[in-house]
Amino acid sequence: MPHITWQKSSYCAQGEACVHISAASQAIHLTESADPTQAVLTTSPTAFGALLDTLKSPNTP
Repeated sequence: MPHITWQKSSYCAQGEACVHISAASQAIHLTESADPTQAVLTTSPTAFGALLDTLKSPNTP
């Protein structure tokens, strides 16, 4: 994987469990700072946008 510049979520409180995101034109990369395996989830911008729309929906439980 090429060099990735990570941005910490603005909703991250002080502590170890923070979501980090890296956005590129063809891919969105996500990782969690407390994950000892340093796993990276990669998805398309379209799929990530659909996830955000769902999470922002007033009908989301």
